[in-house]
Amino acid sequence: MRKMKVLFLCTGNSCRSQMAEGWTRHLRSDLIESYSAGIDVHGLNPFAVQVMAEADADISHQRSKHVDELKDVHFDYVITVCNHADENCPVFPGRTRVIHHGFEDPARLASQVENEEEKLNCYRRVRDEIRQFLETLPDSLGEPGGRT
Repeated sequence: MRKMKVLFLCTGNSCRSQMAEGWTRHLRSDLIESYSAGIDVHGLNPFAVQVMAEADADISHQRSKHVDELKDVHFDYVITVCNHADENCPVFPGRTRVIHHGFEDPARLASQVENEEEKLNCYRRVRDEIRQFLETLPDSLGEPGGRT
């Protein structure tokens, strides 16, 4: 059985899309070939790496990529995980289905708190929300071939 190919798209491919790719590899690698990219490239967020490692999902080997680097991959689904990526999502060829499921920006949330533990808690909360969503895949995706 062919694995479905899913791209998680975010603004800078530094945190939310990286966590989504990591969770998918950790939880659903038997069914889904996961990728992540950004509309821009901001580098891998060290807080994201740290909180994913706490949950036994290693994303330290991943790197921040621009969506253009993946233009030759034919995705079944593109899941935008932030509003900016949803609003600026490029067109994907063929039967790629684009789905939006936004999550709050943990870096923005962390900028509003004082100490490092509170900052990490912002990342942990978003990490756990992403995991909850990804545990529903692939059943919650529906059939490829449109935009939702």
